[in-house]
Order: sequence, then structure tokens, then C-alpha cells
Amino acid sequence: MLTRNQLGLLYMFLSVCAFSVMDLIVKWSQEYPTGEVLFFRGLFGLLPNFFLIPKNKFRNFYKTDRKFEHFLRCSCGSIALVAIVIALRELPLATVVSLSYAAPLFITVLSIFMLGEKVRMTRWTAVAIGFIGVIIISKPGFEQMNYYYLLPLIFCFCMAFVTITIRRLSTTEPIWLISFFFSLSVTLLSLITIPFGWILPSMSDFILLSFMGITGGAANLLLTQSYKLSEVSLVAPLKYLSLLFAIFFGYLIWTEIPSYKTLIGSILVISSSIIILRRELYFKQKILSTIRHE
Repeated sequence: MLTRNQLGLLYMFLSVCAFSVMDLIVKWSQEYPTGEVLFFRGLFGLLPNFFLIPKNKFRNFYKTDRKFEHFLRCSCGSIALVAIVIALRELPLATVVSLSYAAPLFITVLSIFMLGEKVRMTRWTAVAIGFIGVIIISKPGFEQMNYYYLLPLIFCFCMAFVTITIRRLSTTEPIWLISFFFSLSVTLLSLITIPFGWILPSMSDFILLSFMGITGGAANLLLTQSYKLSEVSLVAPLKYLSLLFAIFFGYLIWTEIPSYKTLIGSILVISSSIIILRRELYFKQKILSTIRHE
């Protein structure tokens, strides 16, 4: 019988694997229009949610009193998804994954304005270190005027907003409902791109694109479940395995070799993210300790 922490680690590992598979298929799908790829991500991303809906709520599971917050989450999530899909198709896999680790930096900054959190010197230092890492990774793109390097940063900014919005929504809304509305919105928005030309996929490509959507939807749910079951400080470092997967498969499939700038920058970004995470947990534990002694 596995403990909660062990289950949390297992769910996080499965989430990392699922996201990595999704990234690989997105990068492979370059011959298909972006809108069509998003359609498969949204439509088949709906499927995992239906396994989590309680039977007594199946008839009216979509009802909510927080429509506007769901709208904000879906809007920012859709922009983030478009940005990361295009980035994965245009940039080296390891570069995109490395830059995507900058999301905690944006979360720290946005939490000041949206949640009224106080950010102390240690976390500001970590944010500065992280952004130096981002600049190092992105420098080749700016030198070559390759604006695709901005897309992972747009993804990080939007995902920071999404993360904070989900924090608020999850106080009353089940995770499967939040995920359902997001996948549904991606599916509907992608249909607008049909006039720009979609390509009829072969059966094998149809299966791969469908699998991309299923893994993407499942990955989000596995990630959430991991955070629910175990301590964030225990499971969060497993997310950085995705960089190893990106380097390995990027070289194996597309013969991509990460530059030393990408590796150095990713070390700085990952280090800053871990510092931010540990400081947040430290202050949460300190607050809980104070409450227990009152």
C-alpha cells in the first residue's frame, strides 16, 4: 500500500511523462496547421475529465457561479497553449522546456498585485537570478532577431496568471470542471481556424494527434492530484526531469544538441524556481506554526 507522498511522487512522474509525450507530438506535427493541432488538444483533452465527474452530478456538472473567473482562466490558458505549441514547433525542444521553467518567476511578481502577497529579499534575488538565466537562454534568439524566443515567455506569463486564477477557483470549483471548461474553450476557438486550411490526417496521424490531446488533458489532472496528495517541496523537483527528456528525445529524433548557453541558463532558472518554492513553503509552515501556538 503506497503512502500519500509515494502516490504524489508517482502522479508527478506520470504527469511529467505525459507532458513530455505531448510536447514530442506537438513538435512532430509541424506539417499540420496550428489551429488543427489545438483542436485535437482541446477535444481529446476533454476525455480524461469525464472519468472524474461524480455520477450524481453528470446531468448538470457544467453549472457554476464563477463564470467570469473561468472565462479569465480559459482566455489566458488558451493564449499560453497557442504560444507553447508554436514555440515547440519552431525552436529546439530543450530551449522551450528550459524557458518554460520561468513560470514561478512571473507567479512571484503577479502574486504581489493579484494576491497582495509580500515578497522578501530572498525571493526577489531568486527572481533576478531566474531572469538572468532567461536572458542567457534567449540571447541567441535576440541576436538572430528570432522572435519565437518570446513565445515561451508569453506562455510563462499567461500560465502565471492561470495558476493564480486556479488557486482562487479551486476553493469552490472541482479541478475536473476547471479543466473541462479550458479544453472546451480550446476546442471551440480552434474551429475558427478551419477556413485557413486544415489537412485531413492519415489514420496513424489521427491516432497520434488524438493521443496528444489525451496526454495533455491527463497530464494536467495528474499534476493537480500530485499536489493534492503530497507536499509540493517533495514532488515539484520531479518536474525538472522533463528537461532531461527534452534533451534526450530532441537529440534522438531531431539531432538537436543544447548549447552551453541553454544549459547554463536552465540551471539558473531551475535554481531560482527551487529557491522561490522553498521560501514559499518556509513562510507557510511558519504561519501554520504560529496558528498552532495561538
